[in-house]
Amino acid sequence: MAHSGIAEAVSELYKNLRLSHYRNLFGQLREKAGSLSATEAFSAEVIYLLDRPTIGEFAEFIGISQPNASYKVNSLVTKGYLERVSNDDDHREAHLHVTKKFLDYYGRQLPDMTSAVSSAVSSFNEQEVQLLASLFRKLNRHLATQS
Repeated sequence: MAHSGIAEAVSELYKNLRLSHYRNLFGQLREKAGSLSATEAFSAEVIYLLDRPTIGEFAEFIGISQPNASYKVNSLVTKGYLERVSNDDDHREAHLHVTKKFLDYYGRQLPDMTSAVSSAVSSFNEQEVQLLASLFRKLNRHLATQS
């Protein structure tokens, strides 16, 4: 099999997605009160992608101390990008939820994925589209088990 060709294609896709993301991210970062620094933007994105982690889960995932994670979270809460929501079972534990303010900010960073994909696959036939979707699902499942 041509594993290196697939790896190269996925690497190129990843590179293009990240470059697009960073172009949009840095276009949104502003030096004014309440704006996000690059570190805060990355922290908020990780919290969003982890889907309501606790501070401990966030700290463990990015490999920092819990006090350092708490500092980052407190800054994001103060700026209105995160909120702590108490766990129904254990009120000592809170989950981190992104706010509408973050979702509005985050949405401006991302390219319109639906239109970008539609444009990219417009020359594919239905069978190719279904195969590509199936392959991406398999690849995503495999990558999710590796993290």
